[in-house]
Amino acid sequence: MKRHPERPVLITDAATSQEAQLRSRQIRYVTMMSVRAGCLILGAILISARVPLLPLWLALCALGMVLLPWMAVLIANDRPPKTKAERAADAAAREDTRRALTQPAPEPDHITIDAEVVEETRGRTD
Repeated sequence: MKRHPERPVLITDAATSQEAQLRSRQIRYVTMMSVRAGCLILGAILISARVPLLPLWLALCALGMVLLPWMAVLIANDRPPKTKAERAADAAAREDTRRALTQPAPEPDHITIDAEVVEETRGRTD
């Protein structure tokens, strides 16, 4: 029997489309890679301007140029976090599965006859 939800499903509760998720990840990736390019340009400007604490600034720019691509790829490949409703549905599904696995198997309505047992019994009576 199919269970009906207590309240109807609303279209506003639907997850964002795959295209919208992909577009937002692309925007984040391009933004982070633009910041990386900005670190490269800033490093070149700092070298020509001869600012105080130049090694510190160059180290920060280099760190940004190394870490930002790694972080951009991780963020671009990640899906958006689950909503509370999705987490609750996952927990309910896990609970249903756990309950189904822990319940004893129902007794069959029919008797299963093992062929080997029948042959052994026949051999003794002959």
